[in-house]
Amino acid sequence: MSGGPRQPDIGARLTFDLGKPGRTACSLPPCDVPEADLPPPSLLRRELNLPELSQVDLVRYFLALSRRNYSVDSGFYPLGSCTMKYNPKVHEKLACLPGFSGLHPLQPLATVQGALALMHDLQRWLADITGLDGVSLAPAAGAQGELTGMLMVKAYLADRGEAGRTRVLVPDSAHGTNPATAAMAGFQVVTVASDSQGNADTQALASALDDGVAALMLTLPNTLGLFDPNIGRIAEMVHRKGALLYGDGANLNALLGRARFGDMGFDVVHLNMHKTFGTPHGGGGPGSGPVVAKGHLTPYLPTPVVAKEGEGFVLATPERSIGRVGAFYGHFGVLVRAYAYLRTLGAEGLRQVSDNAVINANYVLARLRPAYHLPYDRRCMHEVVFSGSRQRAKGVRTLDIAKRLIDYGFHPPTVYFPLIVDEALMIEPTETESKEALDAFCDALLTIDREAEEEPQVVKEAPHTAPIGRLDEATAARRPVLRWRREVGDGS
Repeated sequence: MSGGPRQPDIGARLTFDLGKPGRTACSLPPCDVPEADLPPPSLLRRELNLPELSQVDLVRYFLALSRRNYSVDSGFYPLGSCTMKYNPKVHEKLACLPGFSGLHPLQPLATVQGALALMHDLQRWLADITGLDGVSLAPAAGAQGELTGMLMVKAYLADRGEAGRTRVLVPDSAHGTNPATAAMAGFQVVTVASDSQGNADTQALASALDDGVAALMLTLPNTLGLFDPNIGRIAEMVHRKGALLYGDGANLNALLGRARFGDMGFDVVHLNMHKTFGTPHGGGGPGSGPVVAKGHLTPYLPTPVVAKEGEGFVLATPERSIGRVGAFYGHFGVLVRAYAYLRTLGAEGLRQVSDNAVINANYVLARLRPAYHLPYDRRCMHEVVFSGSRQRAKGVRTLDIAKRLIDYGFHPPTVYFPLIVDEALMIEPTETESKEALDAFCDALLTIDREAEEEPQVVKEAPHTAPIGRLDEATAARRPVLRWRREVGDGS
């Protein structure tokens, strides 16, 4: 290809550097009100130096920035443990209907009966999907749902006269928020090791269980993407010692319509609506983390819950509620999207979600197993965890593989988690990706494996096509530059 002149990449520069004095993005009519005096000079920020751009330059600049972003709308997003599935756009439109988006949380209840009916239905459906008895939609995200559930456990034990149960057991294959949540709730965290098959080691669990244990926090399927076949026995062991079984339901995508937490012996579970039920995930939120509980814990659910009263609906406070966990009633817009997702799919559709998610993950497992080490070589659920240890022996780290994937047009999967897998490469394809998309992704990873053998330096120096290559990530995290400042001597 000819190396002749090219149009400048407008997105490669900041607006401060693109601006020229006197340029404006729009023309305003003459002012028809009296002009006001400026604030005192001491309040004016002379160093702010706002950029001046024409409208066409401004539009092109932000469009160029948008093209640098990667999203599930632009390509496969295989982040393990996060369920970055495609979000149906019709559900976005439904959440934006004026009857939903125009509501105010302080309106009289008589004027929001439709919204309350939606929340009441959603509570019933989540209880049915999980096999549990009561639901609060209030928690704002998964981690807050975890904290809510553990505070319910704490209050329940205190009422039972067992405040001396101060320890919480957490398998080493759990989500990282689990031990943090237990600690925030005031418990001492004790780690339970995994066995050679990636399950919770029942002997280690038996040794740790005593009268001082409040609960076992179990992620199912775990972060290895594996279903623990001993779950019934584990629940029995925990309950025999008078402790409770907490379920991290963030991986519910693998179980929808096929298995229910309540039937497996869980006492309380949090769900991630923004993972399982097709609502936006990533970019900081918003999320939604409802808590679902068995009958003995439902009196402790956070307020409010939606209850039927006569012909209408009211906001109720459970008898022994732990109180509020947020200002109002949860992230209502996310709940509307989840409601629409459930109404769209129905029971059979939800079963198909989990079927396809599991099939896709096992297809990726089968295609990549010859090239990448599989530390737990068994059928997975919704995600598969490989190790880059074979490639590391050739001088190529998992981070290098992730960076090289960018050159092939893919967002990298989760790396170096879970911590119990050396050089972990964690892939969750979800149910929404086609075989063609999965094949293209697997082909890229297989090509990178060959490059690690034949041209390792190419992989170690990746990405080659991104606007920015390798960063000093430690410095960027510890000493980030968050404000633009004109460099001394910069005459632009």
